[in-house]
Amino acid sequence: MNMNELVEISRFYGSNPEYTLAGGGNTSWKDDNTLYVKASGTSLAQATEDSFVKMNRHSLSRIWEKAYPDSSDEREKEVLADLMAAKCEGEGDKRPSVEALLHDIIPFAFIVHLHPALVNGLCCSQNGEAAAKMIFGDDALWIPSTNPGYILSRLVKLELAEYYKNFQKYPSVILLQNHGVFTGADSSDGIKSKYEMLMSKISEKITEHPDFTDETRIFADGSSARNEVGKIINILSGLAGYSCFMQSIAILQFLKSKKSFYPVSSAFTPDHIVYSGSDPLFTSVKDSVLLKDEWNKHVKKTGRNPKIIAIKDFGIFSAAATEKAACFACDLFKDTVKVAIYSQNFDGPLFMEKDKIDFINNWEVERFRSSVST
Repeated sequence: MNMNELVEISRFYGSNPEYTLAGGGNTSWKDDNTLYVKASGTSLAQATEDSFVKMNRHSLSRIWEKAYPDSSDEREKEVLADLMAAKCEGEGDKRPSVEALLHDIIPFAFIVHLHPALVNGLCCSQNGEAAAKMIFGDDALWIPSTNPGYILSRLVKLELAEYYKNFQKYPSVILLQNHGVFTGADSSDGIKSKYEMLMSKISEKITEHPDFTDETRIFADGSSARNEVGKIINILSGLAGYSCFMQSIAILQFLKSKKSFYPVSSAFTPDHIVYSGSDPLFTSVKDSVLLKDEWNKHVKKTGRNPKIIAIKDFGIFSAAATEKAACFACDLFKDTVKVAIYSQNFDGPLFMEKDKIDFINNWEVERFRSSVST
């Protein structure tokens, strides 16, 4: 039984913001019969044995024998029901990670799926696939941008079979465009070795790095409005509940104009959508009445509240219903800035496609994950 190792490796990466933010990432350990996979919305940094869902691998394998509806809503609902039915007795209402099927089909005992900004600088870039081939050769499998969950698992299953046919082995590193990375090994030390290799090889290609040495954060619930930042926090807290201000050299370089804001103006990965939104509001307005007007226009245009409000040459503000969610929004926007800067080393940023952004924004699974983690 390797649950102690699983908890240790989960906390090891979950406590390092270079690898994991908010409720992102998932881990697992399996033997021939049973998969232990992180429960949706739980924190890797605070993982315990109870953070994992015990699943019957034979029941999971039968999912591949089924034909699911073409409608994404109906398909995902049925897949979720089958995943819940594959839980072992006594697991209560714990909900397995949306990537449980992927953890099951990748043929290593330990699987660690993370979204490091350094890796996503490659995976969310215009030249990502070619650069990955140059850096890793045939040692890593590249998966094109795909909706997470069942569709992604199905594609990876097919690509793993093709990879094995070509190389008579399975890849221990799987790079997912506009998503992150899966690594597999038969020990936790093997996982650490793979991630050290991964980060080291990408780092060798990075010449431009983000500068957060002067980062400033101010958090309030809007009860104090003694200065310009406080007044804006007060406005946004009134509109959403809570707000946080963030500023740094790395952020300000994107706030000079709408054009300079473009590289951070949309979503790179599902985690960015879940925690900091896919539609940040960029404005030069600071006045309370005019800022409310800008907010309302944005909501009317996008159909949802902005989680990030970027004010020209000033800084960014998060806006969310809870204090934790407001802090997470800042963390994920900072990550967006990192990814955008790292991507410049691979011919510039590549956002998720609109249909894939819409899928995440409307996916019940991600709403559940956000509600649990924030």
